[in-house]
Amino acid sequence: MGPNPGETAPTARFQEKREAILGAAALLFNEHGVRGATLAAIAERVGLANNSVTYYYRKKEDLATACFLRAIAVFTSLMADAARQPTVPSRLEHFFRRHAELLMAVRSGAHSPLILFNDIRALPSPQVEEVYGAYNDMFRRMRGLLEGPPTRALPRADLNARAHLLISVAHWVRAWIGRFEADEYPRVAARVADIVLRGMAGAGAHWPAAPVPIAESKADEASGSTESFLRAATALVNEQGYRGASVDRIAARLNLTKGSFYHHHDNKLDLISACFERTFGVLRRVLSAAEAAPGSGWDRACAAACALVRFQLSAQGPLLRATATSALPDAGHRARVRRTMQGLTERMGSMIVDGVVDGSIRPLDPAIAAQIASAMINAAAELHRWVGSATVDNVDALYVRPAFEGVLCPPS
Repeated sequence: MGPNPGETAPTARFQEKREAILGAAALLFNEHGVRGATLAAIAERVGLANNSVTYYYRKKEDLATACFLRAIAVFTSLMADAARQPTVPSRLEHFFRRHAELLMAVRSGAHSPLILFNDIRALPSPQVEEVYGAYNDMFRRMRGLLEGPPTRALPRADLNARAHLLISVAHWVRAWIGRFEADEYPRVAARVADIVLRGMAGAGAHWPAAPVPIAESKADEASGSTESFLRAATALVNEQGYRGASVDRIAARLNLTKGSFYHHHDNKLDLISACFERTFGVLRRVLSAAEAAPGSGWDRACAAACALVRFQLSAQGPLLRATATSALPDAGHRARVRRTMQGLTERMGSMIVDGVVDGSIRPLDPAIAAQIASAMINAAAELHRWVGSATVDNVDALYVRPAFEGVLCPPS
């Protein structure tokens, strides 16, 4: 792509145009998904002819790959900088502070936009292998920030689970920090780092949380075949985005014909809407049960998080990832879905407020704590990629506990 290897180094003008293309492409890929954005739309966004974009990147998949590799390189540099700090706490505090500075620069226009990592699996081979190779290196960098005296006794599975939690929290911050004024970003970053390092427990609150009678949530089972379609479609949207989860692929995953699909659903959008409603139904049932349960705010928030993460790893999972909203074709639909998700996050925040009031949760920013808990629950759908030994039986201690007691807590 671009000049041939034998040609002279790219000029400043070449690099400036390429950076403009990458920034515009990142925004469009974030809005429409890798499969939904087009080279023509990207060219229009930067005021270029379509063939001008193809001079730099011949295919859309090449451009998406460049966007992912660029974003990974930026995050890797933040982690490499943080790794120079002497202790695990100072490394993580430094990383989240530098991360906030990056987001401030993007918001002000001093740094061009970066692609989200939602749609990596929508890339074809061999691009997907190239990007995942770079992402794996970034993941190892994050895990390296955790390696030090406070966590030296942790088994590799625990370190991987905590690295996945940290990197997921950082990605999630990009989705919600825009609600704050730009000059507040450093303060927000300090609060995020404080919660991920030190957890939420107040004096006398210990893990495991006191038993709370929350029944394991189940998805609606009015129709077994409909439920199978919803599970298959949810998994595919999580992997491939809205446009990548084609009717053919959903039917093939269930060994059914396309005709069988249309027997149950009028169109794909109706099916994806049903997937969101299924996910919202599970979240509401768990949160409602936790709100009505006895015990402290700490007990109820921990129990709700554990029930939802166990659901993610169960045969009935996964839940639809929040990032799936970015590729919904209708802007109004996207806005409604995001409002519902935010409302459900605020319900978790309300239980955290209850814990602050009753003393079981230490004084902290409940809205940020709820976002961290939501990031952990959302990212549990991908936990198996990083911790192959994670199961419904061990995920509470392995993954949920560090989100509530802090990533420096000892293994249970």
